[in-house]
Amino acid sequence: MADDYDKQYVEPIVNASRPATLATLSLAVLRFSAEDPMSLKIILLVGAIMFLFSSFFIFFYSIYPTRRILWTGTAMTFFLGLVCSILSSVILLLLV
Repeated sequence: MADDYDKQYVEPIVNASRPATLATLSLAVLRFSAEDPMSLKIILLVGAIMFLFSSFFIFFYSIYPTRRILWTGTAMTFFLGLVCSILSSVILLLLV
């Protein structure tokens, strides 16, 4: 009984919290980048938005696992968020 409850209600929230944490980290870096170039700020913002979209997609995919479009959306937005994170890291390394 408890396993059904966990699988139905808790698992989608736990799955969605992982990309949401990455979005929070991107927004935290964006918050403290006052004098950094605008391109870095835009890349961080786009990365945070992609991770948030990924979080929503994976939440709904956990509820409706037969919807292939939700899995595709999760994979694409998570990948774009990772690309933005890598680009922002490279830009930060070049600035220092």
